[in-house]
Amino acid sequence: MRLLIFGGTQFVGRYITEAALANGHEVTLFNRGRTNAALFPQVEKIIGDRNQDLDLLRGRQWDACIDVNAYVPRAVREALEVLQGAIGHYVFISTISVYADNSLPDQTEDAPLKTLDDPATEAVTPETYGGLKVLCEQVAQQMMGERTLIIRPGFVVGPHDHTDRFPYWVRRAAQGGEMLAPASPDHPIQFVDARDLAAFTLRHTESATNDIFHVTGPKTPLTWGALLQTCIEVTGGDTRLTWVDEDFIKAHELVGFGLPMWVASEESGLLRINIDKALQAGLTHRPLAETVADTWVWEKSRPDDVEHRFGLTAEREAQLLRLWHES
Repeated sequence: MRLLIFGGTQFVGRYITEAALANGHEVTLFNRGRTNAALFPQVEKIIGDRNQDLDLLRGRQWDACIDVNAYVPRAVREALEVLQGAIGHYVFISTISVYADNSLPDQTEDAPLKTLDDPATEAVTPETYGGLKVLCEQVAQQMMGERTLIIRPGFVVGPHDHTDRFPYWVRRAAQGGEMLAPASPDHPIQFVDARDLAAFTLRHTESATNDIFHVTGPKTPLTWGALLQTCIEVTGGDTRLTWVDEDFIKAHELVGFGLPMWVASEESGLLRINIDKALQAGLTHRPLAETVADTWVWEKSRPDDVEHRFGLTAEREAQLLRLWHES
């Protein structure tokens, strides 16, 4: 296949590109050339900004386009206006954050979707992110019809995770000592290794599937207790977990950046999404220990002065643990 990939060098796109090359496909990357520009020297690269340089794609033909980095409907519409007649299939990487009620567990792909008070906004915030992705999906379906594949991942993890959400937990577990852990060891958690996401996406790109899939996991429900214990065992950290309750987490504003990937109970449906459809369509998950081990190897290879975007500093964690024990 001849594949056009928007992005293709950072994290999810990087693994989709790797999977496509491993399967013998002819790949063209369209991106700004700013992230990991030296990757994939054997691949054709069209350097441009999708907001102003889409004309660089005119006059070409591809069997499919995989769009990893569109966040507003205008970006999808403008791309497809240029690519009409030039691609056979359009694959849009969306999100499970598209649903109207994130408190509900076991939602399937046909659950009610979010709407925005201002559908014209292009401000991507935690409040608008899901609604904007809904509009992106709708534009794709309107313009490409039955030649559309929509992938809705949950949290994506693994090596090269530039978000630093999952790496924080691996890194912290390895450091040892008393570790602040969120809420309860029985609290649910879902995510997908970027490599498993890429394999599933490519498989259904190759078969020109017209459908929508939740791509998260694992198949057997996972808890925070099992996740953090695996991180400790794999990294060899001498780490003791102290579980602080949800009221404490909210009181100290730890939701989000402080405790990445943890969500409050009113949003916990995001971590209990139904993945039966994707499993039946061939989604597989590598062992959790493998994802943790590979992430730890990558994390240790990063420069010492790398900026960590998520998680608690040692000082902040120690302060919070003191407050917890005092309370």
